[in-house]
Amino acid sequence: MIDIKAVQQARQQVKEHIYYTPCAWSESLSRLCGCELYLKLENLQVTGSFKERGALNKLLSLNAEEKSAGVIAASAGNHAQGVAHAARLLGIKATIVMPETTPLSKIRGTREFGAEIILHGGGYDEAYDKACELQRQHGYVLIHAFDDPLIIAGQGTIGLEIVEQLPEVDMVVVPVGGGGLISGIATAIKSIKPEVEIIGVEAARMAAMKQSVAAGKVTPLPMANTLADGISVARVGQHTLPIVTQLVTQIVTVSEEEIASSVMTLLEREKSLAEGAGAAGFAALLYKNIPNVTGKKVVAVISGGNIDMTRLSHIIDRGLEQDGRLARLKVVVPDKPASIAELTAIIAEQQANIEQISQNRLATEVNLEETELDLLLQTRGKEHIATIMEAIRAHGYVIN
Repeated sequence: MIDIKAVQQARQQVKEHIYYTPCAWSESLSRLCGCELYLKLENLQVTGSFKERGALNKLLSLNAEEKSAGVIAASAGNHAQGVAHAARLLGIKATIVMPETTPLSKIRGTREFGAEIILHGGGYDEAYDKACELQRQHGYVLIHAFDDPLIIAGQGTIGLEIVEQLPEVDMVVVPVGGGGLISGIATAIKSIKPEVEIIGVEAARMAAMKQSVAAGKVTPLPMANTLADGISVARVGQHTLPIVTQLVTQIVTVSEEEIASSVMTLLEREKSLAEGAGAAGFAALLYKNIPNVTGKKVVAVISGGNIDMTRLSHIIDRGLEQDGRLARLKVVVPDKPASIAELTAIIAEQQANIEQISQNRLATEVNLEETELDLLLQTRGKEHIATIMEAIRAHGYVIN
């Protein structure tokens, strides 16, 4: 296990290249979450993520022979950009293996830092196996995304900053994938303020750390798709698991809907763009998945903001639907002239806006003399949706 000295040494190494990110209090989000909430905005780093801290610490520790050999890494995006950025700063050749499902923005961002990109596999673990294969073939130095003491120590520099920025902090909430980020932060903060609670947050679909802690050993999960692709890790680290087991107070999970809504809330209320993984910790607070936060000074680490614009559009739509500002309805009406006009007039009377409408005469659940209308409505909340549905039914229409 690493110690506070390793984190302090890492800080000395990387401080000239790393942005001392804000730990900003949010009045509106504090009200929503029921605590005094501060956001540690790692999405403002040069690469849009905390990952460059660990990558720089690792690459700065290589000797001349290792630097000349070049480095290789596997990553779904943020570690890739961190390694590529650090390698460019130090004049080291970097090869990055990325899953074929990696968002275009992260591929483009990594390539712009000068790295060679290889797309392989459906997830991080398959990409990692390919990186190991190439490392053996070419003699590269493998830069692990999380299971390396120097990487962990680099990420721990965030913990040092949090304690400086908010000495009276009571709780720190951290997204968890392989465990490098939370291991470093926990090591730093618990060494200085052992009373601080460290809470880990995973996507419910990929809760590998929670399962491994419960089992007392690294316990892999099958891969699953999640909006939080940056923490979608099937196997946690051998170095990180003991640290998390010893220092982390609790691990909770968040659903896909909670992640989507939280990305939208951060963007709308704080004008801060977070990717799914970056918003996971905040999501756990917003949806009250963490007990006993009332009255506490809580820091949520917004770990990254590298999000594909297409995915962002989907997330916003899901978030709006979760929040009741978009509603999808299937309404059965008579298949005759003016039926659509009559239905849209009812919706207009309820002051909802029709964003999309389509007709499906082939729907199997309707009679031959009927048709089904698929509607996407802009609404003012869940109570408004209920009122609209009540008005539609009052006119004799069926909602499927």
